[in-house]
Amino acid sequence: MAVKALEWKDGALMLLDQRVLPGRVSWLRLTIWEEVRDAIRDMAVRGAPAIGVAAAYGLALAVQQGSNFEAARAELAASRPTAVNLFWALDRIASLSDLSFDRVLAEAQAIEREDVEMNLALAAHGATLVAFGARVMTVCNTGSLATAGHGTALGIIRTAFAQGLVSLVYSCETRPRQQGLRLTAWELIQDEIPFRSIADGAAASLMHAGSVDLIVVGADRIARNGDTANKIGTYMLAVCAKHHGIPFVVAAPSSTLDLTIATGADIPIEERDASELTEIEGVRIAPEGCPVFNPAFDVTPGELITAIVTERGVNRAPYEF
Repeated sequence: MAVKALEWKDGALMLLDQRVLPGRVSWLRLTIWEEVRDAIRDMAVRGAPAIGVAAAYGLALAVQQGSNFEAARAELAASRPTAVNLFWALDRIASLSDLSFDRVLAEAQAIEREDVEMNLALAAHGATLVAFGARVMTVCNTGSLATAGHGTALGIIRTAFAQGLVSLVYSCETRPRQQGLRLTAWELIQDEIPFRSIADGAAASLMHAGSVDLIVVGADRIARNGDTANKIGTYMLAVCAKHHGIPFVVAAPSSTLDLTIATGADIPIEERDASELTEIEGVRIAPEGCPVFNPAFDVTPGELITAIVTERGVNRAPYEF
């Protein structure tokens, strides 16, 4: 595990501030639950599994502060509406019969530990889908920065590379926040995995040229029928992969499955501030008054997904979780 996104230390949640990577490595020390809420909302921490772990520690801080538990839980839940791991972690903490600080903290630490274990198991299953010499494309960031460690889609790539299977990774830049260019590229450099960062719009032409053997992506919420919400642009990759006969694999822990919803039509899609699209590092690049539509996620139909990999194994269509 080359990098770590968060840890509990000396009575506080330490978060690696992903907003300033890769230019600067800066740790935030969060001592109240409101700071955790803001860090999730402002994407100092991001990635569905990491958000869930951070939220669990947020509730530990709420108990430590003597704050209203249900109020803290509600506001943490509202910080990002799409990632189901957030609600799963909050519900798991809330279901405890003992909501003392020591018990809540121990459960948050268990959630963190279990996420690493799930990612390692998931990656081992996913690596069986990777052919020798594979050129693998991915989008957004699904590595150690997005989880408690190792990663989901990037975890599969890490494990498969260690097994000598991956020859090259194509990392889509992932507009508008460029998590692929800023974060995935940074992780790949740490692990010395050969890669090329590409503009999102270059993905289809690489597929057409026969330069991509496999696409592996993460997920923020998966419906019972396999419909999957992930970073905006994922659906486009899936459609292109289907056209070119390229396997398209989704990687996520079982906590990302939302069995309360039948299809992706029921997944709420977060819309974010227009400035993410109209500005780069605070510098405006769009004309004043430019109207913007800025969804953070899209939904890929299960029928376009070759396999969904969890820590429990490889699932193939038709999906019935």
